Amino acid sequence: MDDRTRKDRNHQIIIMNRESFQVSGVIDVESFDSEEFLLNTEYGFLHIHGQNLHIKNLDLDQGRVVIEGSIDDMGYLDEGNGQEKAKGFFGKLFK
Repeated sequence: MDDRTRKDRNHQIIIMNRESFQVSGVIDVESFDSEEFLLNTEYGFLHIHGQNLHIKNLDLDQGRVVIEGSIDDMGYLDEGNGQEKAKGFFGKLFK
């Protein structure tokens, strides 16, 4: 995906009181449990870490996810290439 295509897509993150995490531009939920989520977004894989995490709302047709729980940190795992698969995550994890 080139930069012009990415600029046309909406990708927002809203964190409210470290208890609610709203994300738009989500392509897929790759994996999740009560301590971490891995989301494939328009701008790359997004990792969310915390405690007692759960999905409150999921609408992949609109590309929106709302996660609730105690959010400790988040970050992107690649350089923003939304076309990579989760193997990029595991490749970095086991380097």
